[in-house]
Amino acid sequence: MAVAMASGSLRLNPNPRVGECCLPSSLRCCSVRYSTLFGAPIPSKIRLHSDATITTPRAASPAVVEDDSSSETDAIPTPKVIIDQDSDPESTIVEITFGDRLGTLLDTMKALKNLGLNVVKANVCLDSSGKHNKFAITTASTGRKIEDPELLETIRLTIINNLIEYHPESSSQLAMGAAFGVEPPSQQVDVDIATHIDVYDDGPDRSLLVVQTADYPGLLVDLVKNITDINIAVQSGEFDTEGLLAKAKFHVSYRNEPIKKPLQQVLSNSLRYFLTRPTTEEASF
Repeated sequence: MAVAMASGSLRLNPNPRVGECCLPSSLRCCSVRYSTLFGAPIPSKIRLHSDATITTPRAASPAVVEDDSSSETDAIPTPKVIIDQDSDPESTIVEITFGDRLGTLLDTMKALKNLGLNVVKANVCLDSSGKHNKFAITTASTGRKIEDPELLETIRLTIINNLIEYHPESSSQLAMGAAFGVEPPSQQVDVDIATHIDVYDDGPDRSLLVVQTADYPGLLVDLVKNITDINIAVQSGEFDTEGLLAKAKFHVSYRNEPIKKPLQQVLSNSLRYFLTRPTTEEASF
């Protein structure tokens, strides 16, 4: 039975679909807590730039659950996937937005279960930018938030893969559309122009690294690897996929202290070289 709270009254929908959040027009946000999840779909392989192989679950029949509530004639909104490690100390928060086109995302939750994860809470919020589906997820084995960068990237690609499968119109709006979508993006991002790297003070024992660049499969893993290769620790952060771009915020430190100016420059130069180097560089030798 679905539960909705509006204007101080409790209203019940006696016949909702499994996991459905019933949102009346006056309701801005509702929360559903899940105690069980569902069976696993069939996996398929995706290759990362960092040469790590991850498994991205494929969804089953798209007509069943992840419904489309908008007209095909509407302007296609910008898809957004946010992986937030800062907001909740106990779980990783994942947010998915695609205008008002997303349904209940039951198949996405099945795919996350197949990765050995638990969806402990789900929220649906509405604002002027559309419907925001938020999941609080933990590892099934420990009940804690996800710390492994490769697993976080697998989660990101799994969500994007399901988004493209159930909403093919999103393929042309995402960099991943060129990798495993039905239609690649019509526009290409100039990586030199799109890439911005900044480091800010962030308290007595850490700094804040902000990176924006062109998105590609495996980017999150590559960023963390390049940061840690110069002995900088990544404490936590947020990784946003917004259309063709990726935006990352990492709380970082060097020997439990903020990063000093000379090392900030080394970090910035190292990341910029890696992110903007020609993709044919290795093959040309």
